[in-house]
Amino acid sequence: MSSPTGPASGLPVRMPRPRQPGRHRRPEPLAAPEGAPALVLAVPGTPGAATRSLADEVVSIARSELPGLDARIGYLDGDDAEFPTLQAVLAHAAEERTGRYEQARAAGLDVKEPDGPVAVVVPLLAGPDSALLRRVRQAVMESRVAADLTDVLGPHPLLAEALHVRLSEAGLARADRARLFTVATAADGIILASVGGDEAVQAAGITGMLLAARLAVPVMAAALDQDGSIASVAEQLRSSGSQQLALAPYLIGPEIDAGLIAEAAREAGCSAAEALGPYPAIGKLALAKYTTALGIAPPQPQGTPVR
Repeated sequence: MSSPTGPASGLPVRMPRPRQPGRHRRPEPLAAPEGAPALVLAVPGTPGAATRSLADEVVSIARSELPGLDARIGYLDGDDAEFPTLQAVLAHAAEERTGRYEQARAAGLDVKEPDGPVAVVVPLLAGPDSALLRRVRQAVMESRVAADLTDVLGPHPLLAEALHVRLSEAGLARADRARLFTVATAADGIILASVGGDEAVQAAGITGMLLAARLAVPVMAAALDQDGSIASVAEQLRSSGSQQLALAPYLIGPEIDAGLIAEAAREAGCSAAEALGPYPAIGKLALAKYTTALGIAPPQPQGTPVR
């Protein structure tokens, strides 16, 4: 039993590890600067319990990577009650910043009037979707709040890694537990399904090349929101020799009706993996967009190397 002054006699005492000197010393962990803008995750789609859980997990990952981060969630189709709209979240962040300044002045502190963006808005999208991005920009404008809007999360090697993991979880590709590189694959051709039209297909194709390098099988991107696109790509893959196809959604999840993925898989005559969801890379990439916008970017998150 321990005493008020320390552990009882005979018990080991844990001493702090001395700081390692020299160039091999671990860098000090990055923390959010005092007064930094909020990271506001702009979540598309119809809000619900599953969407909120996913968004909460993404911002939780971002907070764990950057202590002190003020991270919030705004829904494009929110109701300002259970699911706050993006406009309402931005307005609330602005009100809080002004309130902190006025409180400090009332306390007699010599503080600088806040300037710069109140928030950095990060769309929860893997690839470009002009219609959804237009709505995000409109919401930021309607809030009348100074806020920076970042680009979407992809393309990025971490998204290729996430797609690989989702395929392996569905039994459509095998991955080494330690390094996540393919040792065998159940599918010999992958359809990378995106939304957002031709621009989204082109952007998905970049991540598709990274996924193809990991799996050593052909990967072609197709649009879920264009009639015949999935079936056409499936036919191209089969014509080139692929027989066992798999559908990999290049989507985080909330941006579309989940039924569209199952419908596309039926159209292509193949099985489908789950959407990317709250894979850890999503939170890290959202944070990377935020820190880059503020010029405080830590080293960019890297994907697992292909061996």
